[in-house]
Amino acid sequence: MTTTQPGLLTGPAPALTAAGRAANRSRRRRRLSRVGVALAGALLVLLALVAIAPGLFTGRAPNETDLAQTMASPSGAHWFGTDQLGRDVFARVLHGARTSLLVGVGSTAFALLGGTVLGLAAALSGRVGDQVLMRFADVLLSLPSLLLALLLALLLALLLALLAVTVLGTGTVNVMLAVAIAFVPGYARIVRAEALVVRRSGYVEAAVGLGLPRPVLVARHVLPNTLGPLLVLGAVGFGTSVIYASGLSFLGLGAGPPSPEWGAMLSEGRSFLATAWWIGVFPGLAITVTVVAVNIVGRFAQRRFAGRTS
Repeated sequence: MTTTQPGLLTGPAPALTAAGRAANRSRRRRRLSRVGVALAGALLVLLALVAIAPGLFTGRAPNETDLAQTMASPSGAHWFGTDQLGRDVFARVLHGARTSLLVGVGSTAFALLGGTVLGLAAALSGRVGDQVLMRFADVLLSLPSLLLALLLALLLALLLALLAVTVLGTGTVNVMLAVAIAFVPGYARIVRAEALVVRRSGYVEAAVGLGLPRPVLVARHVLPNTLGPLLVLGAVGFGTSVIYASGLSFLGLGAGPPSPEWGAMLSEGRSFLATAWWIGVFPGLAITVTVVAVNIVGRFAQRRFAGRTS
């Protein structure tokens, strides 16, 4: 008759069970994360569709007034209620997506372009040029980004007031350029760091030894290998650009009335929070949902990119 020692079978069981529970929790978190990223991505696609063709989702004009329906609460006739002029808030939020997202995309694109040019110039120039450009970037980075964007918006408002700006409107151009310039130094430092690593790599040194012209070297080897992390960070920075642009519009430096821009609508609604909360709450929710969705997708892309390069 054989006997088993107590503990040979019972000892490891609790540890295995705890490890299994931890693995199950990890799998559940990954599944929930994938579901969240999928929902955020679907929401961004929907927002892009709304910005391109808001007429597909509402038949009302954003500036159509109805003085008999001023400050009507949300109902079947007006899903988000009406404002102080009887304008449908739902229609204004949908039509405002175009301006708000366009400013976010435009400012991010300009910031990426400016950061790339400045960063490459610093990395590929001599020591003196690198020091001058990076000290200039450090001066800009020493200021809070929102404060810098506010100061730039004020200066640009004075400058563009003297020019004929008719493409998007003076206020929109002010905000787009101000936010872009505020983000350029951060992107420039990232590009410079990546370009310095690429420049010292073996294949670049071999290309230099083979006599490859400098412009071809930059376009074929340096630039493509520096844009990867920059584009991922730009996706995350897009959400911050939307917040900053809406904040400047809230302060009256963006698109002026009656433009249905989210920040301007939020500014209009703050005077009616006690009597008609929906005028300001729904534009604020639109900003919040957009930024959260962008951050979820951007952080996911950042983790995937870091995993591939590690």
